[in-house]
Amino acid sequence: MKIENEIISSVIAAVKELYGQDVPEKMVALQKTKSNFEGNLTLVVFPFLKMSKKTPERTALEIGDYLKENCANVIADFNVVKGFLNLSIAPAAWVGLLNTINADPKFGEKPVTENSPLVMIEYSSPNTNKPLHLGHVRNNLLGWSLAQIMKANGNKVIKTNIVNDRGIHICKSMLAWLKWGNGETPETSGKKGDHLIGDYYVAFDKHYREEIAELKAQYMKEGMEEEAATEKAKAEAPLIKEAHEMLVKWENNDPEVRALWQKMNSWVYAGFDETYKMMGVSFDKIYYESNTYLEGKKKVEEGLEKGLFFRKDDNSVWADLTNEGLDQKLLLRSDGTSVYMTQDIGTADLRFKDFPIDKMIYVVGNEQNYHFQVLSILLDRLGFKWGKDLVHFSYGMVELPNGKMKSREGTVVDADDLMAEMIKDARQTSDELGKFKDMSEEERQEISRIVGLGALKYFILKVDARKNMLFNPEESIDFNGNTGPFIQYTYARIRSIMRKAAAEGIEIPAELGADAPINEKEIDLIQKMNDFAAAVADAGNNYNPGGIANYCYELTKEFNQFYHDYSILNAESEAEKITRLVLAANVAKILKNGMALLGIEVPERM
Repeated sequence: MKIENEIISSVIAAVKELYGQDVPEKMVALQKTKSNFEGNLTLVVFPFLKMSKKTPERTALEIGDYLKENCANVIADFNVVKGFLNLSIAPAAWVGLLNTINADPKFGEKPVTENSPLVMIEYSSPNTNKPLHLGHVRNNLLGWSLAQIMKANGNKVIKTNIVNDRGIHICKSMLAWLKWGNGETPETSGKKGDHLIGDYYVAFDKHYREEIAELKAQYMKEGMEEEAATEKAKAEAPLIKEAHEMLVKWENNDPEVRALWQKMNSWVYAGFDETYKMMGVSFDKIYYESNTYLEGKKKVEEGLEKGLFFRKDDNSVWADLTNEGLDQKLLLRSDGTSVYMTQDIGTADLRFKDFPIDKMIYVVGNEQNYHFQVLSILLDRLGFKWGKDLVHFSYGMVELPNGKMKSREGTVVDADDLMAEMIKDARQTSDELGKFKDMSEEERQEISRIVGLGALKYFILKVDARKNMLFNPEESIDFNGNTGPFIQYTYARIRSIMRKAAAEGIEIPAELGADAPINEKEIDLIQKMNDFAAAVADAGNNYNPGGIANYCYELTKEFNQFYHDYSILNAESEAEKITRLVLAANVAKILKNGMALLGIEVPERM
């Protein structure tokens, strides 16, 4: 049994015997003792004063005496400071806790069972007219990490993606390729398919802007005001008209347009797959808007028949949300075409048919907060059991030091380029610091990949997801401070110690004896390791990967302080050496498991 659990049980028994009252577990508040007081754990006794009818000091003394007598295997001593009972834990209890941690390869995580709730997490949601960029990187890393964290909290998890593969933006790339592509393919160009299509999206915008400028000048010459001339030019430009004509053909299943659409999308999907693989993310099920929007239209028509929605005179279909303090929301345009909300309803319907979902989490940027507020209400109206409680895991924008990104202007930070640059920087930094001595070229490349991507992922995930963030590549690859490489290097250092111990023929026991020597710094380390379970639970409850990142950093700092003060392999006694090796091995285990929850690998050597 964990130390906290034993103390909580004993406190409940103490209150019952001393004051004749039954108290629930949640009333027993234990916290880490402040560093300026003696003790390891502190019990707050104020909740028990009504029962004891005594002063805080007298109540704390009575409970302390009871614990020392009846929980002697855990409590070595205590002291009272006002209404706080500071408990000193017996060394044997800390050794027992270390043995508990050591015995569980997945300490701090809950197992997934047949009866576990099913959580579906949607992330990525790319458009097939451009490659993934830095904003997608944050989305994918948050989604993947959240999936690992929810699983570690005992949930079944389905990772899903919805691909935006239809609409005017897709037609823009298709039209540009027809006009200026000369039959170019990924093979003939030597480019990834998503990059190739993205180039044509940018090309469309360039030519479209030129047409707008010409028409605007013409309209203004004819006496039109500038704002009106601009709007008319945008609508009348030949390119945008052609793109709309192509969209109509797509909607009407024109065989030539559909064939071109399938061919170009297949190039993009091959490119996406490469990016996802390098990023280390994947999906259990992918949905496509080209399939879901029709399902959405059906659900809206059903809702209309049931009186959940209403039709206006122009034939458009709306939801009235004024009773919920919102406005009216368009669901079908007057020409019968769908909007994003309709597509999301259709996607939800398909998913609910495919899986018995208990909770649905959407990983989408904070610019869509209102959209998901509305979607939750509409899904609940339509009878989806998780609709009311859907979670919009809303996150902030990510920028580079030189500002915002715009896809159509070709100023995005490409995900592939960013990852390649991070790996290159990790290689250069490691070479400069002399960390690659005695390694083969293959090993250097692999460690550069692990460190470069670890730096990127950690830097993005350590920040509170709700906040906008500035990504600075230079700061992220630092072997000191709150960075991925700092944690990875500490893990590799511990693994090196373990290899040396094995080479010396030292056998590490499965369990330490109750009399194993242990000092205050080692107790601090055990206490910090024990906090991993709370960090995992908190990250799951609050959808907060940053909590795991910062826990790993705190544990790494604690270990490095210990390692600075005490030798492991040159300990004064064999018993101390064994205790410290068990400690080190479990710090490494928790760091590896914690970083895995962030999608970050840790190298055996650095």
